[in-house]
Amino acid sequence: MERDLDPQETAEWLESLEAVRRVAGPDRAEYLLRRLAASTRYLNTVPTAEEPAYPGDLELEERIAAYDRWNAAVMVSRGSKLGLGGHLATYASAAWLYEVGFNHFFHGSHDQVFFQGHASPGIYARAFLEGRLTEAQLDLFRREPEGGLPSYPHPRNMPGFWQFPTVSMGIGPLNAVYQARFNRYLLNRGIKDTSGSRVWAFLGDGEMDEPESTAALTLAAREGLDNLVFVINCNLQRLDGPVRGNTRIVQELESVFRGAGWHVVKALWGQEWDGLLASEELVARLSEVPDGQFQTFAASDGDYIRQNLLHDIDIARAYSDEDLRRIVGGSRAGHEPRKVHAAYRAAVDHRGGPTVVLVQTVKGWTLGAGVEARNANHQMKKLTQDEFRVMRDRLGLPISDEALSGDLPPYAHPGPDSAEARYVAERRRALGGPIPRRTVSHDPLPQPGDRAFRNVAKGSAQPVATTMAFVRLVKDLMKEPETGRRWVPIVPDEARTFGMESLFPTAKIYSPLGQRYEAVDRELLLSYKEAVDGQILIEGITEAGSMASFTAAASSYATHGEPMIPFYIFYSMFGFQRTGDQMWALADQLGRGFLVGATAGRTTMTGEGLQHADGHSQLLASANPACLAYDPAFAYEVGVIVRDGLKRMFELDEDVFYYLTVYNEPMPQPAMPEGVEEGIVKGMYRYSEGGGQAHILASGTAIHWALEAQRLLKEEYGVGADVWSVTSWSELRREAMATTGVPYVRQALAGTDGPVIAVSDWMRAVPDQIRPWIDRPWTSLGTDGFGLSGTREAVRRHFGVDPGSIADAVLKAVGE
Repeated sequence: MERDLDPQETAEWLESLEAVRRVAGPDRAEYLLRRLAASTRYLNTVPTAEEPAYPGDLELEERIAAYDRWNAAVMVSRGSKLGLGGHLATYASAAWLYEVGFNHFFHGSHDQVFFQGHASPGIYARAFLEGRLTEAQLDLFRREPEGGLPSYPHPRNMPGFWQFPTVSMGIGPLNAVYQARFNRYLLNRGIKDTSGSRVWAFLGDGEMDEPESTAALTLAAREGLDNLVFVINCNLQRLDGPVRGNTRIVQELESVFRGAGWHVVKALWGQEWDGLLASEELVARLSEVPDGQFQTFAASDGDYIRQNLLHDIDIARAYSDEDLRRIVGGSRAGHEPRKVHAAYRAAVDHRGGPTVVLVQTVKGWTLGAGVEARNANHQMKKLTQDEFRVMRDRLGLPISDEALSGDLPPYAHPGPDSAEARYVAERRRALGGPIPRRTVSHDPLPQPGDRAFRNVAKGSAQPVATTMAFVRLVKDLMKEPETGRRWVPIVPDEARTFGMESLFPTAKIYSPLGQRYEAVDRELLLSYKEAVDGQILIEGITEAGSMASFTAAASSYATHGEPMIPFYIFYSMFGFQRTGDQMWALADQLGRGFLVGATAGRTTMTGEGLQHADGHSQLLASANPACLAYDPAFAYEVGVIVRDGLKRMFELDEDVFYYLTVYNEPMPQPAMPEGVEEGIVKGMYRYSEGGGQAHILASGTAIHWALEAQRLLKEEYGVGADVWSVTSWSELRREAMATTGVPYVRQALAGTDGPVIAVSDWMRAVPDQIRPWIDRPWTSLGTDGFGLSGTREAVRRHFGVDPGSIADAVLKAVGE
């Protein structure tokens, strides 16, 4: 809470507002407050006179920044000679935002930094100056088949360097919020002391249009995440033109963040503006000039600026046209390290909630008049040698004309023993080591005992849905003495739907505020229970937020050296379909855990209809190389798959995650037959022999239709069919594609004859994945099309996957 510097004045203003409320009504008072909140002065939060002393050697840091700017531009330009592309303007705009952080704020031992994806050349350039990357590596930028550097932050492709994938815009800010929140979760649960850590997220003003960018702002404020800083580079441009041509993005973002409860720090104008901004009239005018027009001023000569912006401002007469061109064209707080430092200091000193730093810059700064502030600069991939000469002179770098006489501009490094190299090394040592850096240093988790798995393996005569079987299994695993506390249950406000209310009294629901109310169901055994050290993350109705929480937990083994075992359970329709981009980012981040698509299948959701009926997530999941997608039919299969996942992810350290689809249809659960574990993990095994005239391959809930079809065929037609449980169509396909020998699917079917009929609650393309390796007649039945409301039986008849339809397909195949 900020200290009231003048309580008497505060009381007078409150009295005045109360008078407005009495006379004109509460709506009028609220309107005045909204106007005031949206109309803050278009000035720096920290005036020049109040800036703290700069803690570093500015002259040396300016030389370091010059080398980084130069090498970032060179690596992109050299790559562009091969048609590889790259981005020049983003880092050029934001260079000081990173340099000040590298030199004075980013703690390598405990901070996490989400770098803006398009600025990656500058981050590589800084690592080059630090001696972490070589010139040869820079020269292979965007040439990964040759061992080069990835285009953007990709941990999977550069696992010792990048921590977070951020270039799919919107995911970075969302994940940063939940990363900061997860850091507090670890602290409050006593797993790791993260009290000193801070999460920095570097974003573009255009990126804030992505709905994910602002989706979790209120969460950050509500939970008081003062370990979180957003730095938004307001260069007023997105990819094709102005971010807000007809309005002002800085003021819009200020209103959004203030309204969400964030602390806002503005760093807009460079020091040279101080004289001009002594004019209150100019301050007012700047707050009304639309960004599109201000970009025109930034790229115009002094006479145009004087005539169209400063024409009746007396104080402007003291400035020449050249002064005005220089100040309006380039004097921005984001290009002055003292102002960036002052803004960052105000951010990190703030307590009680998150901070956003709105920094104004010029996109393409220092790259020359043909690039700076131009609408097309995002598409500019290289500079000419003449432009490099101008840039060299502007940056004051010791690069000869002869070095610039060839086809390719040279890299520049002052030498490993130079003052610049020694300075960056010392600053990073003082701040706990290099950033970005990804390290994996933890002991493998011990495997749980047999008891929980024996419970699911013995089956149940009482009908149980596989969704419930999974939850019961995890509930038992959460009691394990060594690993139980590492489970992180995540659910988007549907815990009761999935039978998870039994976890409330014991695991409790995480809230940094604890529980400040008496729950309405407090007298019940399974009452709603929140706690500061709660284990369950109930995220509210946000699949995107839930995936961001899952990602933070799934990569905790690398970000914190603390492996956690997250499972995120959700309506399967709202997983890969809704948040598939985040699942690809999860794979890029090498996350580990269990995604559980509950109430799965096109036909098991009675009455819900099209937008709830998932018949395709298994196909979407199969496209993700890091995802092991399973569609178990029985509770014991769920147990075997979870046990395999725990071993592969948390003992063998494999960078994969699991997707299990489970069903809400209660069915009797058989005991596990002997010797089926290998088949369950690999993807299929024979569950029920029936004569072998045909073979019905079924996954998930379809196994029950297949078994009924098997009975019909035997009793009514005298046809004997075997029923096979296929736990993973996609794993069978991957193994078949990768093996140089006999694929497992052929090994499993070896010694059998007869046609194959594949059936599932998914579209036919899911089982058709293994069709190329089936050397006999093949028929697939599935639920292609849109889902329907109705009874399970009616909808299955509609799609032709009910027992009668399966039997008909078998008879036809056998008859042929």
